[in-house]
Amino acid sequence: MNRKILLISGKRKSGKDYISEKVLEIIGNEKGCIIRISEPIKSHYAKENNLDLSELMSDNKYKENYRLQMIIWSDQVRSRDPGYFCRAACENGAFKPIWIVSDIRRKTDIGWFKDTYKDQIKTVRIFADEETRKARGYIFTSGVDDGVSECGLDDYIDWDLCVTNNNSEECDESIQEILKLIS
Repeated sequence: MNRKILLISGKRKSGKDYISEKVLEIIGNEKGCIIRISEPIKSHYAKENNLDLSELMSDNKYKENYRLQMIIWSDQVRSRDPGYFCRAACENGAFKPIWIVSDIRRKTDIGWFKDTYKDQIKTVRIFADEETRKARGYIFTSGVDDGVSECGLDDYIDWDLCVTNNNSEECDESIQEILKLIS
């Protein structure tokens, strides 16, 4: 199948998940799906550490209590196999013509997708200023927000599209620009 794959990246609380959900809502579940690299990370980590997966998948304090440990653990797994979590996430992907990968955080993630799916890939970077992110619940966490999972793509420049998401007008404009990439 010649599918279109959107790789969505941005800092915590930039609106990656929200915009991904809105794009999916517009294109419809029959045409697309959201793939999250974080799902196999959290699933495998929860199994290894006897944790509540549903709580790890939610956007709450429980997940934040384990975020740094999950990052360290997933980096160890990635050091042995950089595509491990990308592959696992895609195995959970539906057979749909459009995939939205809502949580690209590393150059190795982009590299794996580009090596695997070649010209089917479009990359999107979502920006939101720090004040907006704070209003959405962002609190700087040392070891997380200054680590590779948040900063690994700061110097990446080969985006197909860069959008800003500080307010509802920018969000709507961003969604329209993203839709143009997959039309």
